Amino acid sequence: MTNKNDHKIIDMALAVIHTEEKAIAALKSRISDDFIKAHKLLLNCKGRIIVTGIGKSGHIGNKIASTLASTGSPSIFIHPAEAAHGDLGMITKDDVMIVLSYSGETAEILSIVSIIKLLGIPIISMTGNPHSSIAQFANVNLDIHVEQEACPLQLAPTSSTTATLAMGDALAITLLSAKGFTQDDFARSHPGGTLGKKLLSRVSSLMHCGDTMPIIHENTPFVDALKEISRKRLGLAIIINDNGTLVGVFTDGDIRRSIEHSDLFNDKTMAVSQIMTKNPRTITADILATEALNIMEQFKITALPVVDHQLKPVGLLHMHDILKAGIL
Repeated sequence: MTNKNDHKIIDMALAVIHTEEKAIAALKSRISDDFIKAHKLLLNCKGRIIVTGIGKSGHIGNKIASTLASTGSPSIFIHPAEAAHGDLGMITKDDVMIVLSYSGETAEILSIVSIIKLLGIPIISMTGNPHSSIAQFANVNLDIHVEQEACPLQLAPTSSTTATLAMGDALAITLLSAKGFTQDDFARSHPGGTLGKKLLSRVSSLMHCGDTMPIIHENTPFVDALKEISRKRLGLAIIINDNGTLVGVFTDGDIRRSIEHSDLFNDKTMAVSQIMTKNPRTITADILATEALNIMEQFKITALPVVDHQLKPVGLLHMHDILKAGIL
């Protein structure tokens, strides 16, 4: 049960979120010609996007640089103080610089932007004051002004850093779209962890094949088909014809339906083809495991035969294999 103090905490937290929501909403009217100019400068960049900022803006700059790099726009963060002591040598004439400074008057940044300007490197600034010194140095300025910080003291950068990050994300995602950056491209830069597994794991690396694949001929007696399902413990068997082409699957559901018709179930010589499921859903070995999982969920099935382009079985993928791989 919440007390009066708890309610104060909740009210303050909600006030912070409300203030930052307003700050982001205010950016909508500023996605205009200046944003288009900034987007085109970055899209036509033949080198890297260099992001710089100090303090809280530096932390946001690091995140923006990381997002750009992971979405197809090579980018690095440079600390302005380090830049003034030699790291400017990393910047080439083919680069574009993004400068973050809410005041637009940050001394450490002003000490390097004049040099950047002399080198002929385009500068995109994000400031809360379009008339500031840094904004005037820039080729294009993106206005990230906020009416108030979420901090009740109006001291800690809160709404302003949120607005800066949102503007950076807007640039990164519009660039991603313009470059035709795909899921496969994203996977190449995210090979680790659960995300990497989702983006890189293909059916071929998870499926049962060879002796572990339950596969029988269509003329196999029903009783022998039951034994094959029991041995392989995958809940079904793949059925092939004389050419080795898939013609159906024999599932636990087929077994239950045959029990309902006792005359079929008691016929020990009956071929499995008489009660199998014909034209089952299939997949190929080269698709992503997540795509296979989507098919399973859509059609409420737990396993899929894996076939080549001649419909010959090469494996079987079970939902448990996907779960075991930690892809969900």
